[in-house]
Amino acid sequence: METRRLQLLVELARLGSMRAVADELGYTTSTVSQQIAVLTREAGTPLVEPIGRRVRLTSAGRRLADHAVTILAAVTAAHADLDPAADPTGTVRIAGFATAVRRSLLPVVSTLATDHPAVRVIVAEHEPAEALGLLTDDEVDLALTYDYDLAPASLDRTVEAVPLWSTAWSLGVPSEVDEAMGDAPSVVARFRRHDWIVNSRNTADEQVVRVLASMAGFEPRITHRADSLELVHDLVLGGLGVALLPADQDVPPGVRLLPLSGPRVALRAFAVVRRGRRAWAPLSLVIGLLAPRRPAPLGA
Repeated sequence: METRRLQLLVELARLGSMRAVADELGYTTSTVSQQIAVLTREAGTPLVEPIGRRVRLTSAGRRLADHAVTILAAVTAAHADLDPAADPTGTVRIAGFATAVRRSLLPVVSTLATDHPAVRVIVAEHEPAEALGLLTDDEVDLALTYDYDLAPASLDRTVEAVPLWSTAWSLGVPSEVDEAMGDAPSVVARFRRHDWIVNSRNTADEQVVRVLASMAGFEPRITHRADSLELVHDLVLGGLGVALLPADQDVPPGVRLLPLSGPRVALRAFAVVRRGRRAWAPLSLVIGLLAPRRPAPLGA
């Protein structure tokens, strides 16, 4: 099988249409269709099936596309060994939560524009479960996700995670509340009769709240859900409850951050890719630029 045809199959799996592949690689649609037909004959089994005016990969086509990613990555690595000056080229699709996009990815985008203009990045803001779903469905190449040390995420064997950074979280309460002393369960116990605010699109911080409350001997009354940290600030200011908030970000007047320790609550950020695809040159470049930007954890 020619690697050129395998590349077309990989792009078809990624982009979803013959026309999109042709536009991306500079071919005509008929050329792409003919080459996929040749690859189908070489494989000896149908690789695509019609869906209306479009096509989609069969299960055999998807399996071959997965193999093709590894094969093409090995070929790219071989070329890189022979021509170390070659610059990566391609489009990397990334889904991630807003903080990671702002904190980690945007500086990388600026670096790519200056040093590697042939590498393009497409960004979509999603919470971890959403981003991982898109990664599984081959709709993105990289997912920026997070979990908490008290609620570690469970990833399946089809993906691999690269740690990026971690940061401490505190308990956000109205500012008239006195400073709290003691370990995290003791701090949390003071708010056993309060309403609690958690994320609306991810369950990780709710899990942390429930773990801390369990350690303090009560069941938290989770009442409000909000995705935006700014909205969480407003809810706390409005006296609607208390919530976990990042310790390294400013809060508005009227909100106080109570430190949590023993156990410490830390959010951990990751770059997640499908296993075997990290060697793809543009993706490897982006991950390599992301990883060194890990800020030291607060309190480290």
